[in-house]
Amino acid sequence: MPHFLQDILVILIAAYMAWDNGTGNQITGNWPVTIGLLVGLVMGNVSVGLVIGGTLQLMSLGVAGIGGSSVPEYGVATIVSIYLAIRTGASTGTAIAVGLPVGMLTLQLDVVLKIINNFYAHWAQRLLHEKKFKKIDAVFYLTVVTWMFKYVIPVTLVVLFGTPIVKLILNVIPTWFTNGLQIAGGMLPVVGIGMLLRYMPVKKYLTYLIIGFVAAAYLKVPVLGIALLGGAAAYAVYMKNIQKTNSTVAVAEQDIVNDEGDDFDE
Repeated sequence: MPHFLQDILVILIAAYMAWDNGTGNQITGNWPVTIGLLVGLVMGNVSVGLVIGGTLQLMSLGVAGIGGSSVPEYGVATIVSIYLAIRTGASTGTAIAVGLPVGMLTLQLDVVLKIINNFYAHWAQRLLHEKKFKKIDAVFYLTVVTWMFKYVIPVTLVVLFGTPIVKLILNVIPTWFTNGLQIAGGMLPVVGIGMLLRYMPVKKYLTYLIIGFVAAAYLKVPVLGIALLGGAAAYAVYMKNIQKTNSTVAVAEQDIVNDEGDDFDE
């Protein structure tokens, strides 16, 4: 496959990542291993794509953008790493070492684009009050297209200019600007958690919330341990609801039988 065609397809994969994630299809998701397979197929070396994708998948385990938090974009890092490894012949370690800073740079874009999408949210809210539902759909897809820039810009720069442009951007960006973005990125998780707590049934499951907080804050239980506690609590609640549903159904069935018996006696 010609190089220029590979370049175009790699950029399109980056755009599709945003579309797939933003529209909720989740066919490939932003998982490095699936993205690595696609980029490896396009670049003509599936084995390298899977090795790098699998490596970054392991590195990204436990990293999730909860609420409005911003995290490094390992999907973009995967695309860049595989592209550089196959195109330049660099080793897996070297390619990942270059791809990860691009993923970190994408984190800065994430904060900027979330600020931009905030204006779209207010726009959609105004349209909702005006009951212009078709225009709300258009605004939604506009936010997805805007979100594509988070993935397309870094990948396009690397495809067009290679690794020197990555180092140049990191050196040119003022310290005060990156510090400001880091502060904003640090505030977003708190806002995201606050929003989640606002709409979750906190009062109903306050006991589990306190247990998780004590385990994390005082007992220093790692994230995996907290996740296991949450899974156990979720299973307990699920089984309790199943038993409650079965009891309700049994009572309803008994009432039907009793009613039929009364009708027969009459």
